[in-house]
Amino acid sequence: MKTRFEIIILLIIFVLGIIFFSGFELTGFVAKEFSPHNIIEEKNILVYEDSVVINLSNYVVSRYNSTKSMVPVIDSNANGIGIRPNSSEDIFVGDIISFYHGEKLIVHRVIEKGEDEFGDYFITKGDNVNFDDGKIRFEEIDSILAILIY
Repeated sequence: MKTRFEIIILLIIFVLGIIFFSGFELTGFVAKEFSPHNIIEEKNILVYEDSVVINLSNYVVSRYNSTKSMVPVIDSNANGIGIRPNSSEDIFVGDIISFYHGEKLIVHRVIEKGEDEFGDYFITKGDNVNFDDGKIRFEEIDSILAILIY
């Protein structure tokens, strides 16, 4: 027969296991999942018997380094097509963006969008890391990931 103390310890371990494995955050037990917005309208995707044509303007083609920060979504075997945004209005929470941090080009997901005394900002984070990148300004953003090709 287990003591009351042992039962309480087992319950605590069980609850912590649920929290850890389900992606819940300890702050409010709210799961935070972000998906990109639909950046390519269906009318711009043309499917033929032998090909697919996607009409884009202002695009950039990318190849990714193996940093593991966006695994499993993006890894070194992926190619991407991004669209250069015209304004901060084009970028939404959940979008995966590339931005410059000094000379380095980073590819992370937007987890927050806000405005402060300096204007619009975006908080980004790699899906596979535990910390965010701080405030990113529109001028630092290169593109919004629209298509991933493996």
